[in-house]
Amino acid sequence: MPSPPIDPVETDETLPARVDVAIIGGGIIGLCTALSLTERGLSVLVCEKGEIAGEQSSRNWGWCRASRRDPREIALAAEAVQMWSRMNAVVGAETGFRQSGILFTSDSEDELDRCETWLDAARPYQLTSRMVSGAEAAGLLDGLQRPVKGALYTPGDGRAEPQKAGPAIAGALRRMGATVVARCAVRALDTAGGRVVGVVTERGRVAADAVVLAGGAWSRLFTMPLDLRLPQLKVHATALRTGALDGPEGAAWMSDFAFRKRLDGGYTIANGASNLVSVVPDSFRFLRDFLPALQLEWRSLRVRFDGRFREELQEWTPKAPDEVSHFERVRVLDPAPMEDMNRAAMAAAARAFPAFAKARVEQQWAGMIDVTPDALPVISGVKSLPGFFIATGFSGHGFGIAPAAGRLCADLVTGSTPLVDPAAFRLSRFSDGSRPRPTTSV
Repeated sequence: MPSPPIDPVETDETLPARVDVAIIGGGIIGLCTALSLTERGLSVLVCEKGEIAGEQSSRNWGWCRASRRDPREIALAAEAVQMWSRMNAVVGAETGFRQSGILFTSDSEDELDRCETWLDAARPYQLTSRMVSGAEAAGLLDGLQRPVKGALYTPGDGRAEPQKAGPAIAGALRRMGATVVARCAVRALDTAGGRVVGVVTERGRVAADAVVLAGGAWSRLFTMPLDLRLPQLKVHATALRTGALDGPEGAAWMSDFAFRKRLDGGYTIANGASNLVSVVPDSFRFLRDFLPALQLEWRSLRVRFDGRFREELQEWTPKAPDEVSHFERVRVLDPAPMEDMNRAAMAAAARAFPAFAKARVEQQWAGMIDVTPDALPVISGVKSLPGFFIATGFSGHGFGIAPAAGRLCADLVTGSTPLVDPAAFRLSRFSDGSRPRPTTSV
């Protein structure tokens, strides 16, 4: 089944001959990068091979949080939440953002200890996060019928609507003078004299002083001909939405399900502790990189041998810029929902909140998350290709931190003082001997 209905967005039909910055990918990261660049007066082109926000940018939970982020990501996430709170005014449209708070509940003393450890790491950032007792957590989660030992509560966190936010930003971009083109794949970079000078699209070339790759799950495939080491894999995640009902406000993560209230009165519900990973050729190529993450997260992963191995092996066949690309052959990744996981999450929700037992499941869907070995994004220039920048590998955090990630990427493109220290997000960490690893505190 496809993603929930995305708000319609009008896009451009004609490509400009030249722009200051061309962005590959019309998901939330590409759009937020374009927004920050356009606000600085630069001419920007966003090229999307499929539909605006058509993949994971409209299929995620919609959480906008600084809580339980990797400590290396907290500064970026905290800034993003503040930017989300202003986003409706900035774009002149409804993104669905509401500062409703998020709870991470704990069923065990070990989980409480992990929350306390994270809270200690987060104290320098002056977040609103605090530990609450089981009784206080129950008071914050109206109707909760199962005991919890406590929770990490961050009232400053919030939620937005993935099906609204991308289109709202895209519409604002066009009103501000940027060009946003859908169903127009970028086949390759245009280079001259050892640097990037534009992009080659299925509709022709566009000259640009800088190019940003914000291709999400497709970024690894795009970089393959460039001799860049970008260890990135795909994780198949699933969720559902219910019809409107009276239930708990805000959003919460529990051991066997997670939920958030939607703007339409329904809920997005998912199993926050289980995802599917298909074995593909890159699984072996990057096994050493991902081994620490696998050792840390193996209980939450289903590993499967399926048709994706052959599909991705075929994608390794290089295409010339004047040939139809893999990005045109598959415009939108639309994997099947994992209905057993959704049923389990819905059943757990109904046990915890009797209100959910009355819920009508309106739709189920799935999406592909772009993950890196340390679960941190790449937001970085590429030293070997001046003028080329990458913003990818957001590992399930992209929607929530997109406004700040886009601003940081724009800082790097323009040579401005970075919003936060970008060192943790540099591409070279995968090739300079750093051996980046996922944190154990989240």
